[in-house]
Amino acid sequence: MTPVYEFIRNQLQALAERGALPEPFLYEFLINALLCTLLIGPLLGVLGSMVMIKRMAFFSQAVGNAAMTGVAIGVLIGESYTSPYVSMFAFCLLFSLTLKYAQHRTTLSNDILIGVFLSISLALGASLLLFVSAKINTHVMESVLFGSILAVDHTDMNVLLVVTVICACIGLPMYNAMLLASINPSLAHARGVRVRFVEYVFVAMVTLVTVACLKIIGAVLVEALLLIPAAAARNVSRSLGELVARSVAIATVSCVLGILLPMQLHIPVPTGGAIVLVAAAIFVFTSVVRARAPRFRSAGI
Repeated sequence: MTPVYEFIRNQLQALAERGALPEPFLYEFLINALLCTLLIGPLLGVLGSMVMIKRMAFFSQAVGNAAMTGVAIGVLIGESYTSPYVSMFAFCLLFSLTLKYAQHRTTLSNDILIGVFLSISLALGASLLLFVSAKINTHVMESVLFGSILAVDHTDMNVLLVVTVICACIGLPMYNAMLLASINPSLAHARGVRVRFVEYVFVAMVTLVTVACLKIIGAVLVEALLLIPAAAARNVSRSLGELVARSVAIATVSCVLGILLPMQLHIPVPTGGAIVLVAAAIFVFTSVVRARAPRFRSAGI
């Protein structure tokens, strides 16, 4: 664990020992989970708003499912089945960039092309599982499908931190170009933006974030956390700035409440499911607000 993580954990545990924080903050696994949410919330909030604008919802789901094939490949080449990050990142980046390249070279609609690539990836993964099952219990794949933010280890946290730094260093300088290319590619091209290059960079960032979040949230739920906060923010936003800021806030709040509420209320539900349910509740609330507030109904986002 990095010194920053260690320092924050010690400070929170000291506050919990003095009674300034609830008792669950005495446990390292809870603090690790909350630290992950402080990275996941902003990441998924910012990317989710652009994923929604670019209508790439099915793409993120395809990347998450393709990671299962990456895990199988990693086990076959000798990687640890608990953290096969090299194979997952390598295969998913190859999958996503090849898919984006094919989109520029065919007249097929995006949903059909994504479906074709996803089917091929799943068929390959299912075939490799026959060989993998001789080495490990295939139930370990459940950690990729459903994740567990309360079971993250130091490797998972460090991978997420590295991905966050990479995305911040690449995405912040290119943010305006990415946003313009997402909203109006023709105008972006006229202003000198290398639209195709920006699209490849954005696809790579979505892939990196998706893979980094798989063991924490799970392939089944990472798409939900990309889309639901952005959709909820859209209901109560009248500008792009508001959309991004509120998407980040909703994603972060959903993660924190999804971890703390089940523990405080003693509700035996999976943490990943609780996070998405909190986000869904916020979406329903913002939908009601939008229906009753004329200023949001007239927003053109």
